[in-house]
Amino acid sequence: IYTCCYAKPLQQHDRTVAKTNLHLRKLRFLKYVTYTIINCNLCLRPFNYTPSVPTQTHSLIHSLLVLYHFRIILVESIPLGVTYDEDNVTFGVPLEQAWNDLISLATENVEVASFTGIKKLPRRNVAVRVVTSEPTVPNNSTDLNILLENGEVKRVDFGRLTKGVLHSKFWIVDKRHVFIGSANMDWRALTEVKELGALIYNCTSLAKDLHKIFQSFWEMGESNSSLPEPWPSDYDTAINKDHPLVVEDGNVSSRIYLSGSPPSFCPSSRTLDLEAILSTISEAERFVDVAVMAYSPTSWLEHHRSYWPVLDNVLKRAAFEREVKIRMLISCGRDSDPAMLHNLRSLASFNYPPQNIRILVRLFVVPVGNKTDIPYARVNHNKYMVTDKVSYIGTSNWIEDYFSNTAGVGLVVSEQALDPLQKTTTLHHQLKAVFNRDWNSEFAVDLDNLGHNPDCALSSAHR
Repeated sequence: IYTCCYAKPLQQHDRTVAKTNLHLRKLRFLKYVTYTIINCNLCLRPFNYTPSVPTQTHSLIHSLLVLYHFRIILVESIPLGVTYDEDNVTFGVPLEQAWNDLISLATENVEVASFTGIKKLPRRNVAVRVVTSEPTVPNNSTDLNILLENGEVKRVDFGRLTKGVLHSKFWIVDKRHVFIGSANMDWRALTEVKELGALIYNCTSLAKDLHKIFQSFWEMGESNSSLPEPWPSDYDTAINKDHPLVVEDGNVSSRIYLSGSPPSFCPSSRTLDLEAILSTISEAERFVDVAVMAYSPTSWLEHHRSYWPVLDNVLKRAAFEREVKIRMLISCGRDSDPAMLHNLRSLASFNYPPQNIRILVRLFVVPVGNKTDIPYARVNHNKYMVTDKVSYIGTSNWIEDYFSNTAGVGLVVSEQALDPLQKTTTLHHQLKAVFNRDWNSEFAVDLDNLGHNPDCALSSAHR
C-alpha cells in the first residue's frame, strides 16, 4: 500500500517535466521518479502499469536506476600467495574495493567502519559511529584515538554483560547500504586473511533493521549499562525467518532476513543466529556446504566446559534421514585448536556411501611462507553456508559460545529467478562457485591426508 501510493504523483510529475527543460528540475524529479519506479515495481506489476516517462529522460533514468536500485554482491579477500589453477579466479568484488565504495557513497553517516579512510568522512559532513568490543583492541593501538578525533566510538564490555565478545562485522552507510561478512576492520583482512561477505546496495528496510542491532550494541556501550528484559519495542523487527523481506533485482526475487546472537541481545521478534542455521540445514533437500574457521560440538570457555551436539545432530540427521550431501570445509592455521581434529573425525566417521550417507570434511590451509611474524593471520576466516535453497553469510564460528554469549549477525538469502529461461548470476550461484573452487583447490586437505604441516596446528594431533 505504501509503495503503490506513489503511482498517482508519478503521473502528475510526468506532465510537469514534459513542460520544462530545466536540467536541475529534471534531476530532482528523476531521482524521485527512480525511487518511485523501484518501490512501485512489485505492487504495480500485477496491474500491468508502466509509468510514462518522457523519451528525453530515458538515459538519465537509466543512470539513476544503476545508482539507486537494489543490488546484492559477493565480496572476497584472497590472501597474498594464495593462487588457484584458474589464474587466481575470484567470484566476488575485492574487499578493499567494497569498503572504499561504501566510504565514497556515504553522504550522511557510517556506523561501524574500518579505520582506513575514516579521517576523510567528517570533512564531507558524514557522521561516523564505531562500536567495538572492550578487550579486542591492544592498549598501544592508536586506531581508536584516530576514530575519536573524527567520530564517535563506544567500547562495549561484553565480558561483563555476557561473558563473551563483540564478534559482529558489519557496516551501515546512510541507513541504505550494508556490508556483512567475516572481515574484521583490520588491514590483515585485506591481504593476509581469507574473508567473505556480502555488500547490499539500496535496501533501506534491511539497513534500518541492521541499525537496530547496531543501536543495541551502542546503548550497551554506556557506562554501567545493563541488558533490558525484554528489549524495548524500538528494537523489535518485522523482518525474520517467518516474515522475510522480499526484494527484486532484475530477474531475481530475493527473500532476505537478518539473524542475531546472543539471545540476551535479541528481542523475541528477531530470529536467533543458531535458529537460522538449524532451519537452513533442516530445509535442505540435496546438499549443505559449510565453510567456517572453527567447528566443535562443545563450548570453548575454560570456566564453562560443556558438550554441545546441536549442530552435529542436525547435520547427521540431514545426511541420514534425507540423504543430503554434507561438505564441511574448516580452516586450519598455526593457532587452531588441535582438539578440533578429533571432533571433526567424529563427524566424518558418520560418512557411509553404501547407504548414501555422505558427510565429507576437509581442512583449508593458507600457506604462511615468510609471514610468520604476522599474528592472527594466514587463515581461512570465512563463515558461510550454501544449500540447494539458501545462502547464509555469518560472523560466528560454529561453536556453542558464539551462539550463547557472543555478538554475531547472519544474512540469510533465498533467491528465485522470475524467468527461469533467462540466464542470471545470483549470490547463490557465486557462493556455490566459491565453495567448489576452495573445496577442489590444493589448499583443501582430507583429514586422512593431513600428514605433517607446520602451517596447520591440527597436524600435531594427527596420528
